[in-house]
Amino acid sequence: MRLFGNKRNRQAKYEDSPEIHTAYRDEKELFPLPSCMEKYEYELYDRLRAAVPIIDAAIMKIVRLTGGYRVISSDSTLQSELEYFLENIPVGISGKSIYTFTDCYLDNLLTYGSAAGEIIADGNSRKISGLYIGKTDKLEVLRGKNPNDRRYRIRCGDSYRYIKRPDRILFTSLGTTEGKGKSLLYGLPSLSGILLRIYQCIGQNFDRIGNVRYAVTYKPSSDSGERSFAKERAMRIAKEWSDGMTSAKYGQVKDFIAVGDVDIKVIGAENQLYSTEIPVRQLLEQLIAKLSIPPFLLGLNWSSTERMSAQQADILTSELEYYRRLMTPVICAVGNAYLRSVGSMAQCSVEWSNINLQDEKELAEARLKNAQASEIEYRLANYKIQED
Repeated sequence: MRLFGNKRNRQAKYEDSPEIHTAYRDEKELFPLPSCMEKYEYELYDRLRAAVPIIDAAIMKIVRLTGGYRVISSDSTLQSELEYFLENIPVGISGKSIYTFTDCYLDNLLTYGSAAGEIIADGNSRKISGLYIGKTDKLEVLRGKNPNDRRYRIRCGDSYRYIKRPDRILFTSLGTTEGKGKSLLYGLPSLSGILLRIYQCIGQNFDRIGNVRYAVTYKPSSDSGERSFAKERAMRIAKEWSDGMTSAKYGQVKDFIAVGDVDIKVIGAENQLYSTEIPVRQLLEQLIAKLSIPPFLLGLNWSSTERMSAQQADILTSELEYYRRLMTPVICAVGNAYLRSVGSMAQCSVEWSNINLQDEKELAEARLKNAQASEIEYRLANYKIQED
C-alpha cells in the first residue's frame, strides 16, 4: 500500500484545483425589507416617510392641494344646520370639523393604501357625537351575503371580533375594489434604501475628509545636538500647535513659529469627494414619478421652462381630481348620516373648489383670447344673417 501517490497524480490534482477563490462580502442593508411584508407594512411606510423627508413633503402637498369643498344639502332648509354640524363635529381626541377628518383620512389612504373611519353615535340621543380615524392594519374587509355587502372584523391576537354596526364604518381602498388597497409608497423602500446609503456615505466621507486635520512633521538636522533634543522639541511643537488650534475656537488667532525643518500638511487634501448629484437625482426622479408631484413644488429646480411647469401642473390637477373622487362618497356618507339623525331623507352633494395651479397672468390672457374669439364668431354670424 502506497502512502503517497506518484508525482503525476499529485500534479493533476493541483492543476484541477482553482487558483482564484472568491470571498464572501457581508453587506448590511440600510433599509432592509422584512421577510413577511404584510406584518411590518405599516411600520415600513411610517419609517419611510420619516427617513426620506421628500416623501413626507410630497404626501402633505397632495393632501393640501386637494383643496377645500362645501357640502350641499338637497333640502335648503337644513343647509345652515348641516354646515354648523360639519364645522364643529369632534374628530378623535383633539380634532374638529369634517375638514380635519378628511385630511387625516386622505393621508392614511395615500400612505397605507386604505383608510378607515367610524361614525360615533350617542347611545342615548342617537345623534352623531363625533368621528374616529383608525389604521387598517388590524381591520379586515369581508364579503357579506351579497357581493356589495361588507363585513368588518378586527384581529385581536389570534382571534377576531366582528363589528356590530358596519353601516357606521367608512372604508376606502386605493387602486382596488377588493378590500385592502395598494399604498402610494409601494415599491419605494428599495430605492429609498439606496438613497439613504448614498447619504450615509456622504456623511462618512465628510467625517474623514471634510473635517480638516493636520499632519505636523518635524525633521531634525544631522547635527547630533539637535537630534538629542528631538523628542522634547516635537512635544513642544505639538503643545503649541494644539494651543493655537484651541484658541481659534474662541476667536483668538495665534501664529505658529518653529525653528528647524517643520512640515505642515492637511491630511486627505489630495482626495476629492465623489460627486453624488447624478445618482441622487436619478433616485429622486423615480420617487417623484411615483408620487406624481412636480419637482418645483418640492423645491427641486430641474426644469428651466415655464411650459414644462404648466404641463406638470395639468398632470397634477388630474391626480387631485382622482383623489377627490375617492373622498366624495366619504364626505357624503357623513352628511347623509347627520340628515338621517334629524329625521330628513335629503341627500348631500359635495362642491369642490377649483384647482388653480396655473399662473394668473396666463389665465387672464387665456380668458382674453377666448372673449376675442367669441366676439369674432358673433360678428361673423351676424354678418351672414345680414347677407341672407
